[in-house]
Amino acid sequence: MTELLKTLCALPGPSGCEDAVRAFVLKKAKPYADALRTDAIGNVMVFRKGRKTLERPVVVCAHMDEVGVIVKKITDDGMIKFGFVGGVDPRVVIGRPVRFGEVTGVIGIKAVHLTTAAERRTMPKAKDLYIDIGASSRAAAEERVSLGDYGVFDSPVVEFGDGLIKAKAIDDRVGCAALLKLLEEQPPIDTWFCFTVQEEVGLRGAASMAYALDPDFALVLEGTTAADLAEVTDGKAVCYVRGGVVLPFMDGATIYDAGLFELLRDACAKRGIAWQTKTRVSGGTDAGRIHKSKAGVRVCAAAAPVRYIHSPSSVAAVSDCEAVLAAARAFLEDLRGDDE
Repeated sequence: MTELLKTLCALPGPSGCEDAVRAFVLKKAKPYADALRTDAIGNVMVFRKGRKTLERPVVVCAHMDEVGVIVKKITDDGMIKFGFVGGVDPRVVIGRPVRFGEVTGVIGIKAVHLTTAAERRTMPKAKDLYIDIGASSRAAAEERVSLGDYGVFDSPVVEFGDGLIKAKAIDDRVGCAALLKLLEEQPPIDTWFCFTVQEEVGLRGAASMAYALDPDFALVLEGTTAADLAEVTDGKAVCYVRGGVVLPFMDGATIYDAGLFELLRDACAKRGIAWQTKTRVSGGTDAGRIHKSKAGVRVCAAAAPVRYIHSPSSVAAVSDCEAVLAAARAFLEDLRGDDE
């Protein structure tokens, strides 16, 4: 799964411009699909016939999109003013490379010797930043980028340390990688494997997917915030890298179905799959939209803990990513029951 994750993380796919990721997913999924659908917003929905059919569909999903930037203005001197696509902390992007297709740039800010004491005491905002693409004028810049162009962080994928991986977009290419691996096996029950769009800007793809499929159950595969650093105490770490798959019972958008949470927890425990839950209610997933669709959907989630999430260099443990896959497989097996 690691090589697949590395390939997925290297692809550009900011919210609303997931084309490269979608093309890759479609190519990988088609050989295993009993049915395959895309919708107007860009979701990919892949059906695989299982060994058992339930009354209503079961969905396992992950989102294809990542945070990024979008061109809002080109200045007279050829600099790019931009907005963030999704939630990004401006502190973590200064001096980092970005790319718009084949065009490379660097995110900059006013030089420190030009700032006031008050400016040095405050957090930078997106409006204070710019992207330098090496253009000498507005006309030169306009030959390379246009208003509305999407950009992504230009960050190589690296395995390092004791089983860690560094990359952009681990949130949520880890979920996409797990889905693609699950598709290679006949599932225990009929399952829709869904790759959603625009999660980072409001869980938008999940809303249309859930409305179209009207599932009974949904399992969301994700990357979630880990702040397990030396100075972080009193549960503020949320979860821990190398601590196993994260099984949340609640986050900022969802109270997860208690029965499904227990089923997923017990499925992991009896198979020896390392798991943890969150020590702090934070974040959100596509479940925030899915559980409110039509007459309601029972939802649960499994996530890889990710340090420095939504940054050019997010970090996760390979073992945790593999645990997400194992937990999803175990969930489907136990949802099927023992009536073979």
